[in-house]
Amino acid sequence: MHAEQWEPPAVLLAVDLVILTLRDARLHVLLVERGIEPYRGALALPGGFLRDEHEGIEEAARRELSEEAGLVDVHLETLGVYGEPGRDPRGRVVSIAHLAIAPRLPEPVAGTDAAGACWTPVEDALSSGVELAFDHRQIMSDGVERARTKLEYTALATAFCGETFTISELQQVYEAVWGIRLDPRNFYRKVQGSRGFIVADGPMRRTANGRPARLFRAGPVQMLNPPMVRSAHVMPQGGSAVQTPAEGGGQA
Repeated sequence: MHAEQWEPPAVLLAVDLVILTLRDARLHVLLVERGIEPYRGALALPGGFLRDEHEGIEEAARRELSEEAGLVDVHLETLGVYGEPGRDPRGRVVSIAHLAIAPRLPEPVAGTDAAGACWTPVEDALSSGVELAFDHRQIMSDGVERARTKLEYTALATAFCGETFTISELQQVYEAVWGIRLDPRNFYRKVQGSRGFIVADGPMRRTANGRPARLFRAGPVQMLNPPMVRSAHVMPQGGSAVQTPAEGGGQA
């Protein structure tokens, strides 16, 4: 085929957003109810097409975040590119997915082509009983796994706590994001062994059971060394699995 006979294929460029936060000690994802076809009435990730050839990728992502969920000033990072043929019945659509993980995000406000917006527990959103538009279940699953990995290697978990917190409160963040229960003693040992992750702060505080608990605040480091790797499984009495974080790549 001669170069002058070749025509580029018609490809539409879109953005999709995986927005995660903690609410009531559970990891939640932002979903919108589609108000237009295709998949009208189904739940989906916020997103949409680039407005024109002059709009940047991140600019489009932030515009969609504002228009469909009423959220601004949220840190976004690129999650991945999704462009399998047939992923969208309207034609060949390539989506640049973005991820945001932030504490204490407000209630969303639906707009433009979204009939509604809501925070949904991740385990519910990923269940087979929830219909998700397009390939958004895969995108969401990838985003959740990225978030879980970030808790292994970065100090992100402290952002979900108050200015000061107990190690038990920090453990609750890990359990909510990882979706598992952790052994408290092993967790305490691993956290204390990760240099600069947290530092002691202020007097001890009495917990709900009346026992005093030491307070901590976020340390100076952003990358954990050694990381809090999800690795070993322990079967306690009662038969429920407990997963414990291990140092480095070894077993706890």
